[in-house]
Amino acid sequence: MSKKAAKKETQKKEKSSEKQKAKESSNYVAKKKKKLQIAKAKVVVTSSYNNTILTMTDYNGNVLCWSSSGTVGFSGSKKSTAYAATKAAEDLVAKAQKYGVNEVTVVVKGMGMGRQAAVKGIRGAGLKITSLSDYTPIPHGGSASRKAPRGS
Repeated sequence: MSKKAAKKETQKKEKSSEKQKAKESSNYVAKKKKKLQIAKAKVVVTSSYNNTILTMTDYNGNVLCWSSSGTVGFSGSKKSTAYAATKAAEDLVAKAQKYGVNEVTVVVKGMGMGRQAAVKGIRGAGLKITSLSDYTPIPHGGSASRKAPRGS
């Protein structure tokens, strides 16, 4: 065994023994994970032609949980269906139960088939919707359209 490898092994042993001593001493206090309890949250429904993604955040914008048609188990063209969006919304509400969320404001973006279905799924799963707004991006002017083919 080379000198470098032997030196690394002794350093590892020293570090592990230091950690063990720190745990055994009476000063060692384990940090508890802080549980979040949030009554009101914001749900953003992003519905494209291929998938529906739901994200739940607090009012500061910190993501609590998310779900999509793909994570629920749908694949291919089935991800873009209204049924898949409903199931994704139900999954999101189930994940949000551990935070104690009972009121949400819903923001809908996109033109997919899962727009209304996701909102219905959120309401059906037991959350109270306080406001519903549509933030679908609409081009004003935008880029020039393709030139028309000749002869028509």
